[in-house]
Amino acid sequence: MISVTQDIAIDENELHFDFVRAAGPGGQNVNRVATAVQLRFDVRESPSLPEDVRERLIRLAGNKINKDGILIINARRFRTQTRNRQDAIDRLTEIIRQAVQRKKPRRKTKPSRAARERRLKEKRKRSQIKKLRRVKKGDMD
Repeated sequence: MISVTQDIAIDENELHFDFVRAAGPGGQNVNRVATAVQLRFDVRESPSLPEDVRERLIRLAGNKINKDGILIINARRFRTQTRNRQDAIDRLTEIIRQAVQRKKPRRKTKPSRAARERRLKEKRKRSQIKKLRRVKKGDMD
Protein backbone atom coordinates (compact mmCIF):
# COMPACT_ATOMS: atom_id res chain seq x y z
CA MET A 1 0.00 0.00 0.00
CA ILE A 2 1.21 3.46 -0.93
CA SER A 3 0.04 6.05 1.56
CA VAL A 4 -1.00 9.31 -0.11
CA THR A 5 -2.86 11.01 2.75
CA GLN A 6 -4.29 9.82 6.06
CA ASP A 7 -7.51 8.78 4.32
CA ILE A 8 -6.21 7.67 0.92
CA ALA A 9 -3.90 4.74 0.24
CA ILE A 10 -3.34 3.14 -3.16
CA ASP A 11 -2.79 -0.58 -3.56
CA GLU A 12 0.38 -1.33 -5.54
CA ASN A 13 -1.65 -3.73 -7.71
CA GLU A 14 -3.43 -0.68 -9.19
CA LEU A 15 -0.13 0.61 -10.60
CA HIS A 16 1.27 -0.79 -13.84
CA PHE A 17 4.90 -0.19 -14.75
CA ASP A 18 6.49 -0.39 -18.19
CA PHE A 19 10.24 -0.08 -18.50
CA VAL A 20 11.64 1.47 -21.66
CA ARG A 21 15.01 2.67 -22.86
CA ALA A 22 15.79 6.22 -21.88
CA ALA A 23 17.64 8.81 -23.91
CA GLY A 24 20.38 10.94 -22.46
CA PRO A 25 23.55 10.26 -20.48
CA GLY A 26 24.64 6.75 -19.59
CA GLY A 27 27.08 5.77 -22.31
CA GLN A 28 26.68 2.32 -23.84
CA ASN A 29 24.54 1.27 -20.89
CA VAL A 30 21.70 3.49 -22.13
CA ASN A 31 21.39 1.31 -25.24
CA ARG A 32 21.18 -1.96 -23.29
CA VAL A 33 19.15 -1.29 -20.15
CA ALA A 34 15.54 -0.12 -19.96
CA THR A 35 15.82 2.39 -17.12
CA ALA A 36 13.00 4.80 -17.93
CA VAL A 37 9.70 4.06 -16.21
CA GLN A 38 6.19 4.59 -17.51
CA LEU A 39 3.66 4.39 -14.67
CA ARG A 40 0.00 3.79 -15.55
CA PHE A 41 -2.79 4.38 -13.05
CA ASP A 42 -6.46 3.89 -13.93
CA VAL A 43 -8.09 6.89 -12.28
CA ARG A 44 -11.69 6.10 -13.31
CA GLU A 45 -11.67 2.50 -12.03
CA SER A 46 -9.57 3.00 -8.89
CA PRO A 47 -11.46 1.95 -5.73
CA SER A 48 -8.93 3.89 -3.61
CA LEU A 49 -10.08 7.36 -4.69
CA PRO A 50 -13.21 9.15 -3.48
CA GLU A 51 -15.41 10.50 -6.29
CA ASP A 52 -14.66 14.20 -5.69
CA VAL A 53 -10.89 13.57 -5.63
CA ARG A 54 -11.21 11.48 -8.81
CA GLU A 55 -12.91 14.35 -10.67
CA ARG A 56 -10.35 16.92 -9.51
CA LEU A 57 -7.49 14.57 -10.42
CA ILE A 58 -8.85 14.13 -13.96
CA ARG A 59 -9.08 17.92 -14.33
CA LEU A 60 -5.66 18.48 -12.76
CA ALA A 61 -3.81 15.83 -14.78
CA GLY A 62 -4.58 17.55 -18.09
CA ASN A 63 -2.76 15.90 -20.98
CA LYS A 64 -1.15 13.24 -18.74
CA ILE A 65 -4.46 11.40 -18.72
CA ASN A 66 -5.85 9.66 -21.79
CA LYS A 67 -9.47 9.34 -22.92
CA ASP A 68 -9.81 5.99 -21.10
CA GLY A 69 -9.04 7.67 -17.77
CA ILE A 70 -5.54 6.24 -17.42
CA LEU A 71 -2.95 8.57 -15.92
CA ILE A 72 0.50 8.08 -17.48
CA ILE A 73 3.63 9.37 -15.76
CA ASN A 74 7.00 9.10 -17.50
CA ALA A 75 10.06 9.07 -15.23
CA ARG A 76 13.51 9.11 -16.79
CA ARG A 77 15.34 11.55 -14.56
CA PHE A 78 17.72 9.00 -13.02
CA ARG A 79 20.03 6.34 -14.43
CA THR A 80 18.59 3.43 -12.47
CA GLN A 81 15.27 1.70 -12.85
CA THR A 82 14.55 1.64 -9.11
CA ARG A 83 15.09 5.39 -8.66
CA ASN A 84 12.94 6.19 -11.70
CA ARG A 85 10.23 3.85 -10.37
CA GLN A 86 10.25 5.64 -7.00
CA ASP A 87 10.27 9.03 -8.76
CA ALA A 88 7.14 8.04 -10.73
CA ILE A 89 5.38 6.91 -7.54
CA ASP A 90 6.36 10.15 -5.77
CA ARG A 91 5.00 12.23 -8.65
CA LEU A 92 1.74 10.24 -8.63
CA THR A 93 1.26 10.76 -4.88
CA GLU A 94 2.03 14.47 -5.24
CA ILE A 95 -0.57 15.01 -7.98
CA ILE A 96 -3.16 13.07 -5.92
CA ARG A 97 -2.36 15.23 -2.87
CA GLN A 98 -3.00 18.31 -4.99
CA ALA A 99 -6.34 16.83 -6.09
CA VAL A 100 -7.34 16.20 -2.47
CA GLN A 101 -7.16 19.91 -1.66
CA ARG A 102 -10.35 21.77 -2.52
CA LYS A 103 -9.98 25.18 -4.06
CA LYS A 104 -11.67 27.95 -2.17
CA PRO A 105 -14.41 29.45 -4.36
CA ARG A 106 -13.74 33.00 -5.51
CA ARG A 107 -15.99 35.67 -4.06
CA LYS A 108 -16.79 38.54 -6.38
CA THR A 109 -15.70 41.90 -5.04
CA LYS A 110 -16.09 45.50 -6.16
CA PRO A 111 -13.43 48.19 -6.00
CA SER A 112 -13.95 50.60 -3.12
CA ARG A 113 -15.12 54.17 -3.70
CA ALA A 114 -11.65 55.49 -2.80
CA ALA A 115 -10.02 53.12 -5.31
CA ARG A 116 -12.40 54.26 -8.07
CA GLU A 117 -11.67 57.91 -7.26
CA ARG A 118 -7.90 57.30 -7.30
CA ARG A 119 -8.21 55.60 -10.70
CA LEU A 120 -10.23 58.49 -12.17
CA LYS A 121 -7.86 61.06 -10.66
CA GLU A 122 -4.89 59.30 -12.26
CA LYS A 123 -6.73 59.17 -15.60
CA ARG A 124 -7.39 62.92 -15.46
CA LYS A 125 -3.73 63.54 -14.63
CA ARG A 126 -2.55 61.41 -17.62
CA SER A 127 -5.02 63.17 -19.87
CA GLN A 128 -3.68 66.57 -18.79
CA ILE A 129 -0.07 65.47 -19.43
CA LYS A 130 -0.95 64.28 -22.93
CA LYS A 131 -2.95 67.43 -23.63
CA LEU A 132 0.12 69.54 -22.81
CA ARG A 133 2.20 67.58 -25.32
CA ARG A 134 -0.10 68.42 -28.25
CA VAL A 135 1.08 70.85 -30.88
CA LYS A 136 -1.20 73.86 -31.22
CA LYS A 137 -2.11 75.21 -34.71
CA GLY A 138 -0.30 78.53 -34.26
CA ASP A 139 2.94 76.97 -32.90
CA MET A 140 3.89 75.05 -36.06
CA ASP A 141 5.20 78.13 -37.92
